[in-house]
Amino acid sequence: MSIKVENITKKYGNQIALNQVSFSIAKGEIVGFLGPNGAGKSTMMKILTTYISSFKGDARVNNHSVINEKLQVQKCVGYLPEHNPLYTDMYLREYLLFNAEVYKIDKSQVEKVIEQTGLTQEAHKKIEQLSKGYRQRVGLANALIHNPEVLILDEPTTGLDPNQLVEIRELIKKVAKEGGKTVLLSTHIMQEVEAICDRVMILNKGDLIHDKSIKETIKNKNLETLFTELTTQK
Repeated sequence: MSIKVENITKKYGNQIALNQVSFSIAKGEIVGFLGPNGAGKSTMMKILTTYISSFKGDARVNNHSVINEKLQVQKCVGYLPEHNPLYTDMYLREYLLFNAEVYKIDKSQVEKVIEQTGLTQEAHKKIEQLSKGYRQRVGLANALIHNPEVLILDEPTTGLDPNQLVEIRELIKKVAKEGGKTVLLSTHIMQEVEAICDRVMILNKGDLIHDKSIKETIKNKNLETLFTELTTQK
């Protein structure tokens, strides 16, 4: 398994963010991670990327413990957080070269991800000059720069216009399928999950309330209807 989560519980004070959540994701799967705001999606992603280390339960990525083998986990995970943190005063290529040095990887990988993510025509620009769509591409390029086996993408298409949304969606699908990468993708866009994902997991108030293949999930009703029904039940 690329990702294995066992009975993860996380509290912020008296508030339960995750309540004994368990799941596993096989190599090469693209999994949509859904839930209302505050459901616990970002918390789970931060646990899997080692940003949060205080919790109950166990989580492993590529069989590496997120508690005891943080560096190994970080090496095999590419992470695009919800609020894409970029050094906007740096040039695009300069920024990616900087991160390549952090990972101690060959600089030729920078040109590869620039081409892979459709940034060739923008590579000479400062990041502050780029549109939101291209900034998301830079974030994705940075997540891919060390050729990770697992991609964890938190709201990667937030705030994009319809054209940019389709482009980023297709890009994620392409890099995942061509590279055989495992992808955990959070989003509020149901069509995105139907277009990209093999499987759907839904969190609500810290509980994992749905975990099925996309085909089984949408067999009897569309995803938006199912999501509304599941997350508004008392």
